Parts: sequence; C-alpha cells; structure tokens
Amino acid sequence: MTAGTSLTHGTTTAEHELAALQREHGGPLFALLLRLCDGDRQRAEDLVQETLVRAWQHPEALHADDFDSVRPWLLTVARRLAIDARRARRARPPETGDEVPENARVTADHAERAAAMLDVREAVKTLTPAHRDVLVLVYFRGASVAEAAETLGIPPGTVKSRAYYALRALRRVLPGYAADLR
Repeated sequence: MTAGTSLTHGTTTAEHELAALQREHGGPLFALLLRLCDGDRQRAEDLVQETLVRAWQHPEALHADDFDSVRPWLLTVARRLAIDARRARRARPPETGDEVPENARVTADHAERAAAMLDVREAVKTLTPAHRDVLVLVYFRGASVAEAAETLGIPPGTVKSRAYYALRALRRVLPGYAADLR
C-alpha cells in the first residue's frame, strides 16, 4: 500500500484500503470493543479508529501471506488497545466535573487574602500604641499572655484587658470581619 498513489478526486490507495477495512471489519471490531469497554460507545468508537490507524501505520501486517484474513490481527490489536486504555484509566484518579466535591477545602482567593491583610493593617494602625503592642505580640507573633506581659513589663491581667479592648476596637473598624475576630 503506497500512500502517495493518487486515485480519483484526491483519494489515495491507502485511503481506499482503509475504508475497505472499515466496511469489512468495523462491525466486529466495534462489537468486541464495546464489550471490552463495558458498553461505553464513545470509547469503543475511539478504539476502533485507533485500531484502524495502527493498520494504516503497519501495512506489512495487512498484506502478510501468513494468514488468510487480517481480522485476527485487527482483533488482537483492538483487544490490546482496550487493555491499555483500561490500565491507563485505573492508573490515574477519576475525573470530576465542574462541581466542587463535598469534602474539598474551600480556600480564599490570593487577591482576597491580600486585600484583607491590607484592611487589617490599616485598622491596626488606628489603635492606641498600648493596644497595638499587645495585639501584635499576642495575635500576630503568637506570644502567650505571660510572654507578652514580660516583654511589655505589664501585668498579665493588663495584657488580657488591652487585647480585649483592641479586638473590640477592630470589630468597629472592620465590620465585615467581625466573625473572624471573635
């Protein structure tokens, strides 16, 4: 089969032979692949096409004198393609649609986080220096009440009350974030 030999209207000998293979063996190939693909018609049709592409790529197999029909060769190729496709599907996780899975964590957009950080920074600047120092130590740097009290040189009760009043002031300045500040 020579791909360059042109017949009428721009079709080649190879295209005619491929069309003849499709007409003669397409039905049995599709029936086999439909069973191997668990009834998935689209996948079976794709594998029939892939089988015929393999036949086109290996014309020597189609004209071998070792057998009377090419059907056994085509069916073997089709079966192997179906097995490979099944293995490939099992090797990767199942595909999901556009819906969000129920157990997926919803994370805020990076831009939203950046904007929120800017809002909080501006709001913290409105606090008195005493309240700001306590808030920065306890909430932003993760110091305990005792550590903040030692660092600032004030009693632990004062750290607690300043933190309380600082958060209360932030709730007034950042009404949209009130749930996050409780």
